[in-house]
Amino acid sequence: MLGYPRRVRLVIAKCSVDYVGRLSAHLPLATRLLMVKADGSVSIHADDRAYKPLNWMSPPCRLEEAPGVWRVVNKAGEELRITLEEVFQDTSYELGVDPGLRKDGVEAHLQELLAANPGVLGEGYTLVRREYMTAIGPVDLLCRDANSGAVAVEIKRRGEIDGVEQLTRYLELMNRDPLLSPVTGVFAAQEIKPQARVLAADRGIRCVVVNYDRLRGIEKDELTLF
Repeated sequence: MLGYPRRVRLVIAKCSVDYVGRLSAHLPLATRLLMVKADGSVSIHADDRAYKPLNWMSPPCRLEEAPGVWRVVNKAGEELRITLEEVFQDTSYELGVDPGLRKDGVEAHLQELLAANPGVLGEGYTLVRREYMTAIGPVDLLCRDANSGAVAVEIKRRGEIDGVEQLTRYLELMNRDPLLSPVTGVFAAQEIKPQARVLAADRGIRCVVVNYDRLRGIEKDELTLF
């Protein structure tokens, strides 16, 4: 996958945030970090919660700026309204060309093996394509199940909560595409942490534990399902 030029805008501001769409949410006035990325996404961060934003709008969306107010609107008409009381810093950075994610050898080989043998992910599964590109990054595998339903597959060597969150974001975006929806998810890894399994079950994502050595033998391609 070729890299692409990246530009990020970081704004530190005292602001309140309102989300209006399928659900309504409100963040009261406080000092926060606003991030506008090259893919068009806008996210609002506090100084906790690790990498996860307080609220965000995934692309495709548009940012409309007026004095004291940002409106971020997606194709569905949902709106993230950011009311700015005071801006402390507004900086943009050119990050150059991103070479893209480089998976380790085992993870890359797992993807290759599962792409060649999608049936081990589920009975009747067929491969549509590897590295199916979305606006926020590539899904490892896009498959069809026995009923021709779309399935997004995320593959990790070790399955943890961040991998489930990553797949959740892909599913949220892909399910907005009427040509794909409904899209289900499969989280495949050599080992899946208990917390990741719980989160996956809560999100309606099926977990598949892959025996890498057995899969390489092809004749013993059973998987353990949870």
